[in-house]
Amino acid sequence: MSLSGSDAARSFAADRPSFFLNPFWHTGAGPAVPVIDPATLEPVGSRGETTADEIETVLTRLNAAQTAWKTVDAKSRARLLHKVASTIEAADLRDCAVLMTREMGKPYPEAIGELANCAPVFRYFAEMARDDAGKIAGTTQTGSFQYARYEPLGVSVHIMPFNFPVLLMCWTVAASLAAGNGCIIKPAPATTLSTLEFMKVFADLPADLVACLPGGAPVAEALIASERTHAVAFTGSVAAGRAVAAAAAGRMKPAIIEAGGSDPMIVTANAPLDVAAAGAVTAAFHLSGQVCTSAERFYVVDAVHDAFVERFAAITKRLRVGHGLERSEIGPLVSEAARAKVIRLVDDARAKGATVVTGGGIPADRPVGWFYAPTILTGCTHEMAIMREEVFGPVAAICRVKDFEEALRLANDTPFGLGASIFTTSLEEAMEASERLESGMVWVNNPLIDNDALPFGGWKASGLGRELSRLGLDAFRRAKMVIIDHKPAVQDWWYPYPDEWFYDIGGRTHA
Repeated sequence: MSLSGSDAARSFAADRPSFFLNPFWHTGAGPAVPVIDPATLEPVGSRGETTADEIETVLTRLNAAQTAWKTVDAKSRARLLHKVASTIEAADLRDCAVLMTREMGKPYPEAIGELANCAPVFRYFAEMARDDAGKIAGTTQTGSFQYARYEPLGVSVHIMPFNFPVLLMCWTVAASLAAGNGCIIKPAPATTLSTLEFMKVFADLPADLVACLPGGAPVAEALIASERTHAVAFTGSVAAGRAVAAAAAGRMKPAIIEAGGSDPMIVTANAPLDVAAAGAVTAAFHLSGQVCTSAERFYVVDAVHDAFVERFAAITKRLRVGHGLERSEIGPLVSEAARAKVIRLVDDARAKGATVVTGGGIPADRPVGWFYAPTILTGCTHEMAIMREEVFGPVAAICRVKDFEEALRLANDTPFGLGASIFTTSLEEAMEASERLESGMVWVNNPLIDNDALPFGGWKASGLGRELSRLGLDAFRRAKMVIIDHKPAVQDWWYPYPDEWFYDIGGRTHA
């Protein structure tokens, strides 16, 4: 198929199923799928399912654009990425934030805050790629110049989650573009509209360099399988992450997999309890607990357990549950299935002896939508499913432990290893925890924050590779060793070998 001018638009319309190939949105030929507000169950708009022909057309044009983009010098490439950052900073992104809130329930302040954090990552990777293009090695022989250089992979596929659909997309897209690649974004079905609306910030990049193709698993599978894509970045569940990693490996494509977790939080006898309780509320209930690094398993030392729970519950009871466009901290879960999983895990914990301190069900004043009250459980043990699975909902499961050592042991008793946090005023405990917690990230007294200059990612089942930092840039580059002998000479180890190098059959060497 061809992308004719008649189906191209310079602005996005939520009621027109479309896909994006910069700088235009194109009307999709695939079936329209209604998008429903999880708070009201009312329609928000329609998204499309990108067809096989559309995928092939976009891949043809995007690969051609990338062939030119990879030849652009680092300074010019950085200038264009800084322009993207400036566009984000100058743009009115309120419509995008409202769409995000209506699609997946995120409170509006968090939606607009997510968008505000996107510009700096483009500036960071613009300068990182300009600064670091290779490495000169100490030579192994006189007269030889030996170095490694980095080159782009080609076209990268970015399979995005619903919880931070734009920011996490920018983390990997900025790095990939800075490395010289073209990018195809496969948005989460639940946040397709806000992702498509955000695509306007790429209008000033060279044409056909960035695409956004809506759809479900078949679109992701087709993009990974294509010989015209060359790397994959994925954020989502462990099960889906394993499937993506296997599919990419089968095509010998590098993949960054961020696969979620069940993050522990330790509260020691030396914890600043008021700070710990306040931090725990945000760590557990931010975005209704639908954050990959949400604190889900709490290990609280016996000496402070009751005092901590009392403070934790008091703040939790102040949280407002409601639509994200209202004054509320706790919005709905993204879907009925997501809430059903939370209900199953809480019911299992209660049946096995856990006590509900607050919450524990659907709020009485929110019968419509996929709401669930922020919930604190005590008396939890590792025999409960809630301590073994990723909840991804507004539930804090607290296990009482006798001391710091038991807390560390239980925190590590999990197949996951994304993040972990601890509250303590003991430097010894802080250092021990930072070294012994089996996770890709550790927070001491300040959970959930990240830094563009530091690597983000997990251990164990929580993922492969890293986003952000120099490692996040390297994920979208391939290294090439180069040896240049600027003083050409015949080398003594080249063929043919001299006779005295050989060993004769009689066991004697030649003189």
